[in-house]
Amino acid sequence: MTTMTMIQALRWAMDVMLERDPNVVVFGEDVGYFGGVFRCTEGLQAKYGSQRVFDAPIAEGGIVGTAIGMAAYGLRPVVEVQFADYFYPASDQIVSEAARLRYRSAGDFTAPIVIRMPCGGGIYGGQTHSQSPEALFTHVCGLRTVMPSNPYDAKGLLIAAIECDDPVIFLEPKRIYNGPFDGHHEQPVAPWATHPSSEVPEGHYTVPLESASVVRPGSDLTVLTYGTMVYVAEAAARETGINAEVIDLRSLWPLDLPTIVASVQKTGRCVVLHEATRTSGFGAELTALVQEHCFFHLEAPVERVTGYDTPYPHALEWAYFPGPARVAQAYRKVMGEAVKP
Repeated sequence: MTTMTMIQALRWAMDVMLERDPNVVVFGEDVGYFGGVFRCTEGLQAKYGSQRVFDAPIAEGGIVGTAIGMAAYGLRPVVEVQFADYFYPASDQIVSEAARLRYRSAGDFTAPIVIRMPCGGGIYGGQTHSQSPEALFTHVCGLRTVMPSNPYDAKGLLIAAIECDDPVIFLEPKRIYNGPFDGHHEQPVAPWATHPSSEVPEGHYTVPLESASVVRPGSDLTVLTYGTMVYVAEAAARETGINAEVIDLRSLWPLDLPTIVASVQKTGRCVVLHEATRTSGFGAELTALVQEHCFFHLEAPVERVTGYDTPYPHALEWAYFPGPARVAQAYRKVMGEAVKP
């Protein structure tokens, strides 16, 4: 085991797969010589050469389109879009080509590509560097959508994604690249070295793409969340004294529905938590699934805590970010406690 940050874990995953499989290539915006804007690919070009790790023009449609062509003919591209906010020019390539290739060719071709994208707020990135667009991908048949919350999962999930024959949208919450963040922005940053999930095995291992993780067992209520919000959910549980069971979904789609159902049927209460905007967010799908599969076990309506239906603000970032206070209020409400308006 080696203690590392999420950045180091992601880099190690790509390193393992570049060494293991000559068909793996890594490219995107500034990922080669510069090593990526967050340094996730630092040193990989020097180790594997500029034919396997290289820079691409700042043209997301061209990056993804090229990756699809490579994948259809046997390569396994891992591409980086520098911020998730900038995937939109590649939407047609992702939705109409990558996601449909296996279906439209009756299985003759697949698109084993991974599209890595830093996402989420908490770094004062404003409206164009803070978006959480996961619901736009989970809506598309043929795509897998993944979001790790810690170094151990980041490495294992990324290796599994690279080995997968389907296109995988791999979202990386940049606020937790260097340490877990519980939403208390006024407190010192906690490093990953203090967290048990920073212990990462050497070499090759995988975390199954369709598996959720119960990161905090509990009996009072179930919290369905992912990414940075895992730590906010845990903080709210500590601060309220409510025995919340926190489930880190990890794989947003396909979803580990059995783990969700088992937990909600046990606790009888559910809070859904994510940083993305509320309306048509992925939390709406989670709420619907809980209602469909757990209705007769519910002791209270499902509660959602999300970002607001506005662009991500710069000056009012912490009013937008679903912090522990808002999550704690949802816990109390679903438990039937009186809450302040």
